[in-house]
Amino acid sequence: MVHAKERIERGETRPANVWELTPDGKGGFARKRLDPRTFQHEQKAEWNKSIPATRRRLGLSQARFARLLGISLRTLHHWEQGTRQPTGAARVLLRVAAQNPQAVLAAAA
Repeated sequence: MVHAKERIERGETRPANVWELTPDGKGGFARKRLDPRTFQHEQKAEWNKSIPATRRRLGLSQARFARLLGISLRTLHHWEQGTRQPTGAARVLLRVAAQNPQAVLAAAA
């Protein structure tokens, strides 16, 4: 189940149903159905934007960020362009870098 959730978050898998919940002002929520295909495209676009945003937050060039992750510059280019997706440990490291950039820089020093 966790893997399915992660695939949906990265825009790799289209969910069956998507609902947007907004406060209704009465202590409850109003529910609006969204198009799953549109949601999938938006999730993928957000994931693809997160990689260069994380790199910029760390203040690193593409070459230095690739070295930090232990990947080729070409692989990083593919990730940032959205033509390929990181897997396994790289995806976890990217998530940690996005949430706590200083920890990644300190660990790499």
